[in-house]
Formats: sequence, C-alpha cells, structure tokens
Amino acid sequence: MFKKLPGDEAQHLVSTTPDTAVVFRPAVVRTPAFITIVIFAWRVLSALVRLVWRHPIASAVTAVPCALGWLYGWQWSAALVALVLVSLTTWRFVDRASFLRLVGWRLLAWWRLVWIYRRHWQPVMIISGLGRHVRGRDYLPRLVGVSCTSWADLVTVKILTGQPVTDWSDRIENLAHGFGATSCRVTVARPGRLLLAFPRRDPLAVPLPALPIPEGASVGPVEIGKREDGTPWRLKVHGTHVLVAGATGAGKGSIIWSVIRGLLPAVRAGLVQIWALDPKLMELSFGRDLFDRYAADPAICAELLEAAVKVMQERAGRFAGVQRNHTATVDDPFVLVVVDEVAFLTAYQNDKGLKLRISAALATLTTQGRAVGVGVLAALQDPRKDVLSIRNLFPDKIALRLDESEQVDMVLGDGARDRGALADLISPQPDLGAGIAYARLETSPEPTRARAGYVSDADIRDMVAAFTADTLPLPAEGS
Repeated sequence: MFKKLPGDEAQHLVSTTPDTAVVFRPAVVRTPAFITIVIFAWRVLSALVRLVWRHPIASAVTAVPCALGWLYGWQWSAALVALVLVSLTTWRFVDRASFLRLVGWRLLAWWRLVWIYRRHWQPVMIISGLGRHVRGRDYLPRLVGVSCTSWADLVTVKILTGQPVTDWSDRIENLAHGFGATSCRVTVARPGRLLLAFPRRDPLAVPLPALPIPEGASVGPVEIGKREDGTPWRLKVHGTHVLVAGATGAGKGSIIWSVIRGLLPAVRAGLVQIWALDPKLMELSFGRDLFDRYAADPAICAELLEAAVKVMQERAGRFAGVQRNHTATVDDPFVLVVVDEVAFLTAYQNDKGLKLRISAALATLTTQGRAVGVGVLAALQDPRKDVLSIRNLFPDKIALRLDESEQVDMVLGDGARDRGALADLISPQPDLGAGIAYARLETSPEPTRARAGYVSDADIRDMVAAFTADTLPLPAEGS
C-alpha cells in the first residue's frame, strides 16, 4: 500500500523506495476578510453600474416605483404603475406605428434578450462548437445586443478574435434550432461583429396579387413584389442582366410578367422595347402583342438574338468616346431581351449550329450589352454548369424554389446557402411558396428574401387589352 506524505514533509524525503507516493501540495495564503469584502463590494458595484449603463430604461422603470413606494407608500407606487400602463395602452391603440417603433419593439427586444438569447447563449455556443475551451477556460462570443423588427430578431455578436465567419455560416441550423427559430441568416455588420437574423414569423406567407401598372414611364428599377422586411422589391433591369432559376411551378412567370407589367408605360412611351423568346410556346405567348419582337422557333430565336447583337454593336460604335452609360430615349430605347427556359435553346437544342449561334449571341450580349442599353432577362429550371455555361455572366441572380441544396450555390454563388439562402426549402405548394425567391444582386452580395406578385392569365389578358386599346395611364417620360 502506498503511503502519502504531506507537502511540507516532501523536502525531507530521502528514501527512494517505490512504495512511497510523493504528494506536493501548493502553499495556502489566507486572504484577510477586509480585502475579501472590498473585492466583493467592488464586483457588486461594477455590476450595478454595467446594468444601469446597458439597460437605463429598464433600470429606471424598476427603480422609480420602488423609490416612490419606499418614500410615500405602496399606494403611490401602484398608482404610478397603473397610470403608465393605461397611457401605454392608449398610445398603442391611438398610434400603433409610433408605439411599436419607440416602445413596443424595444420591450420585445429586451424580453427576448433576457429570456431567449442570454439564457441559452452558453449552451448553444458550446454545443454548436462556436465557443472555445483553452487551458481549462471557456471563451465564448459576446452577445452585444438584440433588436426586433416586425418579423425577426436581429442579434449582434462580437466573435472571438481570429474566428472566421464560415464557422457561423456553417452552423446556421444549430443556431436556429438552439434559439427556437425556423432559420438563421448571417451577415457581417463590421469587422469582428456579425448580425444574426432569426425570423419570428414569415411575412411572405400570403401570396401577393399583381401590382398596379405604374403611372409614370421608367426603365427601372421595377417594383415586382415585396421584400421580407416589408419594403417594395424593386428589380433593376436597365444596366444589368438578370438570371432567374427555379423548379417547375416555382414562380418564374411571376417575376417575368411583373417586370413586363412594370415596364408597360415605358414601352408605350417608346423608351423600352421588349424582345421575347418563348421556345416552349406556353409562357410569353399570352402577351405576344406587348412585345416589339417575338420568336418561338429556335431558328428565329437565333436570328432575334443576333439582331440584338447588331443593335448592341451599332450603339457601341456610336457611343465610343462619347458616353459610357446608356440613357433611354425614343431614338435609343432600352432593349430587354426576355428568354423563357434558356436551357431549351442552349443545352437541349439538337441542331449544333443553332446551339452555337445562340450561345455565342447570349455570351456577347451578357458581356457587352448592358453599357449600351441591351439587357437580358433569362429564366431556366436546371442551373447546372453544363446546362448554362454563361450563368456567371449575369450580375444579378434570383433563386426561386430549387430541387437540391447544391443548386443554391450554383445560382447565387458559393456560400449563399450557408448565409441563409435556403431556396431548396421553399414550400412546393403554390399558395405557400410560389414566387418566393432569394436574390443576390451585384450591388449587394448578401442574399435577400422576397416574393413576387402573381400575374394571372386574366391579368395578362387585361394588360394586352389595355395596351392594344391605348388605355394605359398616359406616362410622363423618365429614365
């Protein structure tokens, strides 16, 4: 049996017999009680100062009634609380918007900060692997603050020094389930700080009707729906190219027809020309009378695209050395080439000669056309590289419901799904998911969620009837 010696006797140990276990104990330094009390009081005082500094309103709401009750009795404290509650309730019913902006969302943010995020912060960070354990000590990202909007909680986080953003984007499912949300989106607020968006509800759950035809003529941006934050979804088509990808029934037609609907006053004013390619003969044929040029046969489609290239090259020759950007005029209108199911013309075309002509024309338009006022709006179902090899030539991309998670990055770019563009999880039910999309624009690499208005067959017939009968609102020219 081993014998243990106290630490202070180990220095006198001379024997080297193997049956003696040497135990070294650290020296114990006894701290005076006065110093312990001072340290404890300092910690309590600093904690109170931090509490008042971080939560001044909550501290005042708690301190004022308590002080009033201590000085004048609980009746005065109860009366003050009742008066405040009645005033807030009245304010809410009289001016709900200002109440929510100044009080409501702040109270909700404070409650969710205390009850949801701060309470679960440590276990979620540890289990998801975002915290670090170094030499017996846990290092956690710091929860900076929480703000609330009408649809989501916005959580600001100070990440650990040297921690990559990909650690967070790879764990959006852990974060969403850990804090009881349906999803999570990660954006960089500034170096070292992230903004996590946790939706509380889906503001795009209800389908949107077709938007009214604008009264003024404009080449864009065109309002085509509503974004997740409640603001209008305006899509830029002049000076860019747009690729729309989505499975069957995802709502590609809603985006195409909403763009056409928004440009109708400009078409009537002569500022815009819409050239339509409809190889399936099912989508754009409804509004054939709205287009300056229309093609369905692959050979005629190739001729139309080559004609657009000639327009582009002729303008480039005139604009060279004179102007760098296009301004829509009656003499030089903005030409929007709309291609429905572009893969039918590029990947699934049996005639190799036509396939090469179409691919070459599309590549030329998407590389040189936007500076001279020739844009392309293309839609397809299958976003794979062998289906459309020029998809990276479209600066602005829109992903509707997709069949596979890998297709999200194919359309929106690498890492888009990790940042919250869950296009593969959009509901296949038309009333729930049709028209919902994630857009990644050239000016903003972060994907945004929005829903396009549904333009029905009756709406398209009404558009054609109003356009052909010249009963659209008389537009005022603009750019």
